[in-house]
Amino acid sequence: MPKQFFQRYLPHPGKIREIKSLEFLGDKLHRPNLWHLNRRSVSLAFACGLWAMYTPPLPWQMAIAAVLAIYFNANLPISVALVWITNPFTWVPLYYLAYEVGALAMGRGTFSFGEFSELFSIEKVWELGAPLLLGCFILMNVGAVLGYFGTQLLWRRAVLHRLMLRKYRNAPVDLGVIAQLSHAEYMQLLKHRELHRQENHAVSE
Repeated sequence: MPKQFFQRYLPHPGKIREIKSLEFLGDKLHRPNLWHLNRRSVSLAFACGLWAMYTPPLPWQMAIAAVLAIYFNANLPISVALVWITNPFTWVPLYYLAYEVGALAMGRGTFSFGEFSELFSIEKVWELGAPLLLGCFILMNVGAVLGYFGTQLLWRRAVLHRLMLRKYRNAPVDLGVIAQLSHAEYMQLLKHRELHRQENHAVSE
């Protein structure tokens, strides 16, 4: 299930509350709805995090993502974690993409990636001008929309897949069942049935 997947990898709430750039939020970080894992809260978290990742660099991005999570009742850890997609190792390629998008929207020529890499630094972001800022604005909004609706779609598919496995878990695997499933789904079904059989066997013992 999607919820189990996120529970496995998300940081402990205590670690999030210890981040210094989030101290200004005070007791707001203790709201229980900020830690819920459901389709709505996770989808909104992806929208908040992917929007904030193209705002001013760390640690401001985490603060912006946290404020958005609080405002929209999104999952706080996911919102904050996603801004780390932009980090010292990815700044140049990601901001170059934003620069290219902005320049294309404005109909301007661009530097090559090598030239951009030599010019770029966090201190000089504002000096790169309108193409970079416009590109960041476009990508942050596109990312938020894709993050929200993409997560909604994937969550729904995961739930339906789980229901399918449960439906056929105890049913005989005949040609009618096989015809409705892809090869990957059929293999997952067999694996799921075997795990279920082992669990039942362990309980009976």
